[in-house]
Amino acid sequence: MIVNIFLREMNANFKSLLIWSLGIAALVFTGLFKYDASIGSGQSMNSIASKLPDSIRAVMGLGFFDLSKASGYYGLLFVYLAVMAAIHSSMLGSSIICKEERDKTSEFLFSKPCSRNRIVTAKLLAASINILILNLATLASSIAAMQLYGKGENINRDIYMLMTAMFIIQMLFLLIGSFSAAISKNPVGSAPKSAALLFSTFLLSAAIDIDRKLKFLSYITPFKYFEAKDIMYGGSFNPVFLILSLALCSAFLAGTYLFFNKRDLYI
Repeated sequence: MIVNIFLREMNANFKSLLIWSLGIAALVFTGLFKYDASIGSGQSMNSIASKLPDSIRAVMGLGFFDLSKASGYYGLLFVYLAVMAAIHSSMLGSSIICKEERDKTSEFLFSKPCSRNRIVTAKLLAASINILILNLATLASSIAAMQLYGKGENINRDIYMLMTAMFIIQMLFLLIGSFSAAISKNPVGSAPKSAALLFSTFLLSAAIDIDRKLKFLSYITPFKYFEAKDIMYGGSFNPVFLILSLALCSAFLAGTYLFFNKRDLYI
């Protein structure tokens, strides 16, 4: 039964996964193509960025990288890749838990001789494989684009580190989405709540860059846990944020099982 649910979810999300993978690959290639075009035209991206207001630079992630290098441009691009991946994960986590109630098929599925825990496990496993595939697609397109437009720079080590960081962010938002669906009485309303939380944390991360006095709020926005400027060029993960990410993932995972088992299903 668990295998059947897993395969059903993988098949149901295949088309969506393919579109997201192509979209994120397109973002990588077009982003680095823009770098290549700017270098070829003789434009100084650093000088252009320095003329922008601090607030705009913070929101766009400018000011932390040398934009005359492909590696710097990729570091700038990473925040947008992470946001796209987080959106996908959040939506997937929410929809995969509540889709039976949304599609009026919960009575059919949950009347089968299979516990809710096993059903949730199969669904979350399928969702985890989906976000892993998206992560690997981002990794492959990043390495390929850097080889094509990188002017000889080799940052494969940095890309591997960043994709590991992105996977942790994906897992965190996947479980936030599933937790939101588990506690929501209205299955349709869980996805917007997860999306609102995601964008709120992203805007908070930008606000912290604008005003360093807000740095203490870094602990409540996952987009500050793993920043490209801290990871690239020989950097590493902050162990405090690693432990915090693991703790949050564990809490949201436990909450998903706990609350989904307790609540009445919307039939």
